[in-house]
Amino acid sequence: MAPAVSDDVKLVWSELSALHAVRTVATVLLQRWSLGLGFAGIDGAVYPPRTSVGCRRVQHETAGDEACVAHAVATLRLHGSPPPGWAGARACDCHAGLIELSLPLRVDGQLAGTLLLGGFAPGELGDADRATVEELLGVAAREILRWRGDHDGRGRPRASRGSYDAIIGRSASMLELFGMLDKIVGSDSTVLVQGENGTGKELVAKAIHVNSPRRDRRFLIQNCSAFNDNLLDSELFGHRKGSFTGAIADKMGLFEAADGGTFFLDEIGDMSAALQVKVLRVLQEGTFTPVGDTEVRTVDVRIIAATNRDLKGMVARGEFREDLYYRINVINLVVPPLRERRDDIPLMVDFFLRRHTRGRRPGRQLARGCLERLLAYPWPGNVRELENEIERLVVLAGDERTIGEELLSPRIRRHASEHDADGDGGLPSALAALERTMIEDALRRHRGNKTRAALDLKISRRNLIRLAQKYHLE
Repeated sequence: MAPAVSDDVKLVWSELSALHAVRTVATVLLQRWSLGLGFAGIDGAVYPPRTSVGCRRVQHETAGDEACVAHAVATLRLHGSPPPGWAGARACDCHAGLIELSLPLRVDGQLAGTLLLGGFAPGELGDADRATVEELLGVAAREILRWRGDHDGRGRPRASRGSYDAIIGRSASMLELFGMLDKIVGSDSTVLVQGENGTGKELVAKAIHVNSPRRDRRFLIQNCSAFNDNLLDSELFGHRKGSFTGAIADKMGLFEAADGGTFFLDEIGDMSAALQVKVLRVLQEGTFTPVGDTEVRTVDVRIIAATNRDLKGMVARGEFREDLYYRINVINLVVPPLRERRDDIPLMVDFFLRRHTRGRRPGRQLARGCLERLLAYPWPGNVRELENEIERLVVLAGDERTIGEELLSPRIRRHASEHDADGDGGLPSALAALERTMIEDALRRHRGNKTRAALDLKISRRNLIRLAQKYHLE
């Protein structure tokens, strides 16, 4: 019989498996080690990890499936006693002779479920791989417990914050990003930050560093598209005097300068194949050789990479090394574009108004029509474009306390005019256009799931269905 537990701490795998961090960890485990992530609930529901190569050997056998379930339940009972913490993943043999890892999850001191990872043959994972696998399992566990801490027993969001260091946002996608940051800042795993230009990838990298154990060491940044191949090689790894024309003295590279700290490689998708090999060596072995030198240097650097390009597609086309892609993609963070989180725009507008009003007349605010125009605009330049627009408005407004829409950039007013041309014009048309855009974005973000979209928009599901029909979004 499963241990008794209240509904307030019960974990449901159908909700947990949809979390971004859990999906990412499951994908990495499957693609790199052919291991499957599963779950055993306290209520007796078991979702064995049968996607691994080893598990597929026995899953077609009814007796094998039944044995897997029985073993998972037994594992859950084993963890009825207090576990040693999230890093205390336990290994045990399954009925088929494979090894399975299990990691208990506790909510408010009560066992609420167990993550399962299996199955691999004895000796299949070395010590380094085993440590990485356990760390990934811990990332998934911390994300689950973070999500559970932000939601009540029925899965409803609790009151939450509106920023993470210099990153501003209260939308569902940003809260998920903040929760992921909470769980990865304490590790040394490599992070890949993806997103369009202007979304704030560098801010995410800085937030990881300043909240990590490396916060007192250096945080260095290099844009990989800023130099040609030879200059970038010298910048990253340094060079010896006389190694090439113009090398009049020894130069320390950024990897060596960042020793003990964090190195942010922006636009890594623009790096040449030759340099990709050298970066991969630093990631795997922590070693490199400066240009023109024969001495191997050793460094301890956490690497955060970023790109606005489709690295997976580049790998398929042979434009980016597959081994480097999987090595930097241990933890994947996606920063959503501004058009997919329009409900964060008023929050960011207030923040930027305060920032750029310093030394000028305080208490600035946007007229209602001005804010509505900003909400309706698609923001191809994302947060960077929004901040530039607010700075422009503050300067042009002079001593005016309320900033009107007539001061907006021509491209924003032109977009608003084209939008109004489709309706009756005026405030009702603008509000209807904004409502339609926000509903459309929410439905796209949640892939047509009306329940999740309604929660995101803070309206009832019935109201969402009515509005979707009204704006022909079915």
